[in-house]
Amino acid sequence: MSCWLEIWNRHFKPYRPTDRPTDLSYLYSISFKKLRDGYMNKMTSDLDRQIEQLKRCEIIKESEVRALCAKAREILLEEGNVQRVDSPVTICGDIHGQFYDLKELFKVGGDCPQTNYLFMGDFVDRGFYSVETFLLLLALKVRYPDRITLIRGNHESRQITQVYGFYEECVRKYGSVTVWKYCTEIFDYLSLSALVDGKIFCVHGGLSPNINTLDQIRAIDRKQEVPHEGPMCDLMWSDPDDLPGWNNSPRGAGYLFGEDIVQKFNHDNNLEFICRAHQLVMEGYKYMFNETLVTVWSAPNYCYRCGNVAAILQLDENLKKDFVIFDAAPQESRGVPAKKPAPEYFL
Repeated sequence: MSCWLEIWNRHFKPYRPTDRPTDLSYLYSISFKKLRDGYMNKMTSDLDRQIEQLKRCEIIKESEVRALCAKAREILLEEGNVQRVDSPVTICGDIHGQFYDLKELFKVGGDCPQTNYLFMGDFVDRGFYSVETFLLLLALKVRYPDRITLIRGNHESRQITQVYGFYEECVRKYGSVTVWKYCTEIFDYLSLSALVDGKIFCVHGGLSPNINTLDQIRAIDRKQEVPHEGPMCDLMWSDPDDLPGWNNSPRGAGYLFGEDIVQKFNHDNNLEFICRAHQLVMEGYKYMFNETLVTVWSAPNYCYRCGNVAAILQLDENLKKDFVIFDAAPQESRGVPAKKPAPEYFL
């Protein structure tokens, strides 16, 4: 009762008795609209504040993470396993918690929402700032859902993050596993791939012997932990290789696939080429198979020691490709890193 009394006093009391509408449904509709608009304005204001805070590499409150993930879940539920993306768009590879290098990426590529972005997974692990990296990208997704697309990589996994840094970082920065649980639940809702203008297939890892068409990807139940095998696993773990056909992967998950596999998949699905991430490329990007597949890597000086440059792929409205190369952020612009590095594993 006190809530409605406050609404009346604030919005309707200024009316003289003879001016007050007598139709209660009208009063309710007006009051609901004011409440809704006020809520939306506050939510947008809070989100903008959180984005600015995260851009300073400052974590947000646990309660804010919970609310952010709840809103992100609503948005991601509406996206498909093969999410449609319109050009022009800037495509990015692995980030791996290298927050200050993500800021360099935005410097050379432009800020969101002015630039339309597609990130191909592996936002977390290895780097020192996986929490800030993932939460910033997620906040941008909630704030500008049509201007940033996030697809799932093999590191967006409960099992992998418990070994390679993200789990430990969440516990260290928040004092419990709660934020890790919020984030890993969101991992389950990320799209498995994206399709730019119906012509360019974007996926974190690669192809699967169990997938011949995009419709087969659309039929996967993605709302689960990354399986140890099968088509969903293959999309995140597989790699292209100079050998023809399908071969076992040294990673222990996914497959190696050759040029013949790519040519058939592209032909059968009317694709121009495949864009993927997942593998370190010292030059930032690498074409294979007569430019029918490209690997994009967006974490410069990977693990703070590899010495590689990074790249992003800019596609204009005609799908003309322009690779932008960038270096790691200067040391003086970085914060104090965590003391314990992530464990080694194959690239």
